[in-house]
Amino acid sequence: MRVLVLFYSSYGHIYRMAEAEAEGARQVNGAEVDIRRVPETLSEETLAKMGSLEAQKKFSHIPVAKVQDLADYHAIIFGTPTRFGNMVGQMRQFLDAAGSLWAKDLLVGKVGSVFTSSGTQHGGQESTILTFHVNLLHFGMILVGLPYSFKKQTTLDEIIGCSPYGASTIAGSGGERWPSEAELDGARFQGRYVAETAKKLFS
Repeated sequence: MRVLVLFYSSYGHIYRMAEAEAEGARQVNGAEVDIRRVPETLSEETLAKMGSLEAQKKFSHIPVAKVQDLADYHAIIFGTPTRFGNMVGQMRQFLDAAGSLWAKDLLVGKVGSVFTSSGTQHGGQESTILTFHVNLLHFGMILVGLPYSFKKQTTLDEIIGCSPYGASTIAGSGGERWPSEAELDGARFQGRYVAETAKKLFS
């Protein structure tokens, strides 16, 4: 049973969450888990102006995915920063290129899940995941979120991302905040839950 964690990360926050998602998925016996990133669409000049060029070098060793790769997996966990309440453009372009998979029903019945990050506590995390779900439903995927059995998402003791729709983190307006241990636990829980669901469906 194969699980793919597919992400785009500007500064490393989503990459850190992707690692935790994969860690959780690997806790399920029989799960073969890969991490891939979607292609960058911005020039190095633009990335340098944004301050993300150096940050992205920390995960440049992660292989770049091809759209056709998606058909090889039983479950796909997508990670994207939020941009004005929606997925980032790099992920949008990647999914827009998946028309051939849609036309051939190659993703129908596979498990799909989403995690995200935003600069502020109310920066569009839920809308990003929910609008991402629309794409997965068009592909015919079975949606998995982050159920309330992950109890840390109900805490009032600290500022925390995560919702029943999926794990998330708050990066801060300048990217100064990194995923908390509770948020990483949410990502691990989600990864494990996705893999457990896929195992039930495909074993």
